[in-house]
Amino acid sequence: MTTEHATGHAGPANATEYIQHHLSHLQSADGTINLDTFWVSAILGLVFLGIFSMASRRATAGVPGKLQNFVEWVMELVNDTVNSAFHAKSAVIAPLAITIFVWVWLMNAMDFLPVDALPRVLELFGVHKLRVVPTADVNHTFGMSIGVLLCIIGFSIKAKGIGGWGKELFTAPFHAHGPAAILLAPINFLFQMLELLAKPISLSLRLFGNMYAGELIFILIALLPWWAQWLLGGPWAIFHILIVTLQAFVFMALTVVYLSLAVEKH
Repeated sequence: MTTEHATGHAGPANATEYIQHHLSHLQSADGTINLDTFWVSAILGLVFLGIFSMASRRATAGVPGKLQNFVEWVMELVNDTVNSAFHAKSAVIAPLAITIFVWVWLMNAMDFLPVDALPRVLELFGVHKLRVVPTADVNHTFGMSIGVLLCIIGFSIKAKGIGGWGKELFTAPFHAHGPAAILLAPINFLFQMLELLAKPISLSLRLFGNMYAGELIFILIALLPWWAQWLLGGPWAIFHILIVTLQAFVFMALTVVYLSLAVEKH
């Protein structure tokens, strides 16, 4: 649960290098893509699909197995959230919410791996940089939040039509008629854009900030003597279980709320 003491009692320079090393990404040759974030998130996405596909194939009306019980518990948790927050009809919202919750949880849970475990394994194959928590990469959390933003726009257009959505951009939140409506249109549009952009920014930074801080604390614990690692790392890992789960739930729940607001007429 805690990490190995990889550096011994090294001086401050070595400790700094250790931290910088573990906060460095494996990048593409041109430095534009964080390959570790891409591949870890993609593999975890396939793990999610594999587990839920297996559960659906093994599902039975009789006595359910442990896997079926777990999947049904997750689906019930997410469906309760969807039913309480999203009041329109949509065949997409529940599967989307389940995908977000489980995928984000799996990516967050990579923080429980020992700090040096996967990096040391990949060093045997010539890979010397690796960050295993995709949600501690602000590029990834912003990418997911942009996906949510596109869903918000898509849900709005589907519910109100392109004309209705466009009209709402200039007539809400300050409703008026006649000349006043023309004067308030730019202000309404500005407020609508601020609200629209604030949603993905808050989603991404909230998730990134919590997971980056958690990753950094685990790295700092790895610099301590082995007995201190267990003394401090154990309680922190237990507390981090709550953070990992809560952040996945918050990202999912806020997405559902934002999509619910998108289909409502203002």
